[in-house]
Amino acid sequence: MKQGKLFYYIPYGLWIALFVIAPVVLIVYQSFFNIAGHFTLSNYATYFHSGVYLKMTFNSVWYAFLITAITLLISYPTAYLLNQLKHKQLWLLLIILPTWINLLLKTYAFIGLLSRSGSVDSFLTFIGIGPKQLLFTDASFLFVATYIEIPFMILPIYNAIAELSPSYVNASRDLGASGWQTFSRVIFPLTLDGVKSGVQSVFIPSLSLFMITRLIGGNRVITLGPAIEQHFLVTQNWGMGSTIGVILIVAMVITMLLTGERKKKGRTRHAK
Repeated sequence: MKQGKLFYYIPYGLWIALFVIAPVVLIVYQSFFNIAGHFTLSNYATYFHSGVYLKMTFNSVWYAFLITAITLLISYPTAYLLNQLKHKQLWLLLIILPTWINLLLKTYAFIGLLSRSGSVDSFLTFIGIGPKQLLFTDASFLFVATYIEIPFMILPIYNAIAELSPSYVNASRDLGASGWQTFSRVIFPLTLDGVKSGVQSVFIPSLSLFMITRLIGGNRVITLGPAIEQHFLVTQNWGMGSTIGVILIVAMVITMLLTGERKKKGRTRHAK
């Protein structure tokens, strides 16, 4: 039986080794070479002593935080409302449907909507507000990024709320708790794992956005994602691009550690 189970782990292990571990090892290895192909630590020295790269890092974290915060504020009430509806599976499908469309197609669709001759600008002109510069702004970048990432926040929160036993809510109300007390002391703490999963699903990809950053934000939004693209495709400085990639990987690991579950051992001992 053990050998049979081990056989089924082989494809999974090969997948992890080839498409997760190997790329990370290659990025770390490449980060120690300069543009001439010589081994060096100057890439890391340049990164940590450069005000430009440090500012890009701050911008990446800041924008990822804003995108995550906005999606969370929208997604939690939405997920809670979905669980109260009769045809919740249909509404959930409508939320998932945009994720089936290619990211580049959605981005270009928003370029058409937000451009000077786009539908949104034409509507603003029609109601008398006048033409506005909507594209290549921080607001447009946050709006488009939030729209694209919001399904990945709604789904884990929706599942966590769906798994919540109604008896806890009913018991809270029977004991005289108000609606806010029931939410803050019962519903939200018991669905916090879903929130953490949603934060991971949104914050980590938002750290390395480059397509939306370039096409929607233009030169106003400066993050590490476009910097990596420039180093690999334009300057051909793969070492510096890999160094920035390593920094992002470290940031992602830290995010996963901060938002991971920490009470499993305690729960296990308590159950025993």
